[in-house]
Amino acid sequence: MTATPATTAAEQLSATTLLRFATAGSVDDGKSTLVGRLLHDSKSVLTDQLEAVEHASRSRGQEAPDLALLTDGLRAEREQGITIDVAYRYFATAQRRFILADTPGHVQYTRNMVTGASTAELTVILVDARNGVVEQTRRHAAIAALLRVPHVVLAVNKMDLVDYAEDVFARIAGEFTAYATDLGVPEVTAIPISALNGDNVVEVSAHMDWYGGPTVLEHLETVPASHDLTGCHARFPVQYVIRPQSADHPDYRGYAGQIAAGTFRVGEEVTVLPSGRTTKIAGIDLLGTPVDVAWTPQSVTLLLEDDIDISRGDLIAPASDAPAVTQNIKATVCHVADAPLTVGHRVLIKHATRTVKALVKEIPSRLTLDDLSQHPDPQQLVANDIGEVVLRTAEPLPVDDYADSRRTGSFLLIDPADGTTLSAGMAGNAFAAHAAPAADAAADDDGWDF
Repeated sequence: MTATPATTAAEQLSATTLLRFATAGSVDDGKSTLVGRLLHDSKSVLTDQLEAVEHASRSRGQEAPDLALLTDGLRAEREQGITIDVAYRYFATAQRRFILADTPGHVQYTRNMVTGASTAELTVILVDARNGVVEQTRRHAAIAALLRVPHVVLAVNKMDLVDYAEDVFARIAGEFTAYATDLGVPEVTAIPISALNGDNVVEVSAHMDWYGGPTVLEHLETVPASHDLTGCHARFPVQYVIRPQSADHPDYRGYAGQIAAGTFRVGEEVTVLPSGRTTKIAGIDLLGTPVDVAWTPQSVTLLLEDDIDISRGDLIAPASDAPAVTQNIKATVCHVADAPLTVGHRVLIKHATRTVKALVKEIPSRLTLDDLSQHPDPQQLVANDIGEVVLRTAEPLPVDDYADSRRTGSFLLIDPADGTTLSAGMAGNAFAAHAAPAADAAADDDGWDF
């Protein structure tokens, strides 16, 4: 439809699609500079922000503005010249809106990439053209594959320092693409850039006429966005039970929360998990207004036909498409805590809105990034390790396979002593429950043996 003169810029912007993407790469590969260049050249930087960067750059003895300072906002980041925290930036072009997560490159902060990429539809992995694919590059590719990020961009940066040589780019792109393909990454797009000079970031480079592909921004604007979860398995984690003490609504009982995925309709038959009780949706309230249908990521209140015992942490799903309920979970985790995760570790598992006790029963393997081999029976995972775990939960959980649902197939392992996040987990095949060994049941009676 042709826009009329009355159509506002805000209305046009709201009609554009949203892309969530993250940047990753090794230390000094130029991630923050790329992000700064992207924001600067797409004219997404306010005048006062640019003036602040110019002032900070001059105070450090730099003649040109250091665009990395647009995202490196912590004092420690500026002093050390490295990214430590995940920096989020929001910007837009005429074609698309963007939420960008600039993640750290130092191996010590690899865990932060899990945070930045967990909701991303695309990851930009930077490589220094002088160094090629290094261990941290492989680690970031592995995390992108584990998190099921559908699109990966390999940005071969600092091409100006290798005389914009095509053979250097081709060698790095070939090596990375082969590695990512072995990991199961569905799509890799390689782009040669110089973030410092702006080559192929927003504007086409005049130094690499041998490259005929898109610039970074062109690719970001045109890649299919895959964040639409309305057609996925419908899942509704209950956050709060609403029982207003009102004479107008004496029998009102609603279940409030955010739809994690899919669509719900009035009259639809649903199952409440883990109890397995079945009922129908009698009504849906959206911002206090009754509606016939609601979809992710709307926050709504569901009203059910039957009076069922439901509390925070329960999951409502279509009766014909409910996830399996299990106390035994096999999963892949990225360990993020300084303290190791060991066999026999007592943890809390936070899945959607439910948190229960769990035991680490096994650690079958740890991923070796050099050749993608599995190191069997490592007994523990240390910070930044990626490995398989088998968990036994105190209560049954309705867990999806992560390949089917990134929202209800993911979880956190938490230290029950101090609330520290230990690992970020992606559920694999939840295998059938089996009886715990007699020795487990006979252990100390402190509520942790189940």
